[in-house]
Amino acid sequence: MTPQELLGIKQRFGIIGQSPLLNRDIEIAVQVARTDLSVLITGESGVGKEHFPKIIHAYSARKHGAYFAVNCGAIPEGTIDSELFGHEKGAFTDAKSEHKGYFEIADGGTLFLDEVGELPLQTQVRLLRVLETGEFLRMGSSKVQKTNVRVVAATNLNMRQAIEDGRFREDLYYRLNTVEIRVPALRERKEDIPLLFRKFAVDFCTRYQMPPLSLNEEATRLLQNSYWRGNIRQLKNLAEQIAVIELDHQISAETLMRYLPKEENQQGLVLRAPAQEQGGKDYSHEIGILYNLVMQNKKDLEELKAIISGEGLRVTGYGETAQEATPTITISQPETPARKHVDAEEAEDIESGSLRVEDSEKELIRKALELTKGNRKEAAARLGVSERTLYRKIKEYEL
Repeated sequence: MTPQELLGIKQRFGIIGQSPLLNRDIEIAVQVARTDLSVLITGESGVGKEHFPKIIHAYSARKHGAYFAVNCGAIPEGTIDSELFGHEKGAFTDAKSEHKGYFEIADGGTLFLDEVGELPLQTQVRLLRVLETGEFLRMGSSKVQKTNVRVVAATNLNMRQAIEDGRFREDLYYRLNTVEIRVPALRERKEDIPLLFRKFAVDFCTRYQMPPLSLNEEATRLLQNSYWRGNIRQLKNLAEQIAVIELDHQISAETLMRYLPKEENQQGLVLRAPAQEQGGKDYSHEIGILYNLVMQNKKDLEELKAIISGEGLRVTGYGETAQEATPTITISQPETPARKHVDAEEAEDIESGSLRVEDSEKELIRKALELTKGNRKEAAARLGVSERTLYRKIKEYEL
């Protein structure tokens, strides 16, 4: 692809940046668009994954067909099957008329399934059938219907981990992941950060009729070396805050630091002062970090339980494929009374540890709900989980 062609695509779809990683992703999207292969787009939240399904659709033979984007994580579990596959009149209590699902109305076009990792297992089975045979059933119907839809999916989850945890079907993962496009995090394309900030700053200053913003050299370096946990979305939010709040639009590093999260240094490490130095401020930014640690401890305890109960354990490193994982070697040894006694003590300790971890998880969820005044969407974002997962935990812990 020539530089002119690449620039034309970026201008058409509002993509800003010169990173080789980003350019390569665009080239793959255009190349795979000519086929009907399923594509899985991966990357952290806020990196701009939503641009690539549009590129794939626009450069495919389906470009004159329908294009629909469905956020799988935002649709309640009880209605997701109806939204995707449709339902017949009377299929359930509120089904007062028949309803066409996305797979029916997008026939001949492209369907973008965002946050596909949040689909319930039952829906995953239905999706796998459509991908393999092009057939589906409306809810409440026994009549098989055909559809010809190109599916592009996206997720910010570690799918291998989701498969290990039993939250996502491995066969569906391989069916979706015929071609993978991994969108780089903002910290992986540092050269693009000043360009993006400048674009956002111009947009917001124009919208709010403010003087143009400019960064000095030190502020630009600080911007590039920050971690950007929220990626492009976080950078855009920061540009809007500065455009509205700052009277002096010649931005220095000192000014910029007031808007960067205090828990992130240039390497993305947590650097909070002790509580007594914080003047009573809350630790809301740390809740997601603490929750992840609690979840890891919970997983470790479950694996230890499996060892002691004799179920065995298969350990795969975070992000590793099954081929890369180190094989597990099991050594059988005769069970002695002493060993049984030790196992019983270990089991009791681990069971006690599990209860403590569950108490910690419950308390962090409660704290997140308090900080967000009961806003479940915001609380889920702070904890780093989906709204559906948070809702399930609230019911589980009766919060």
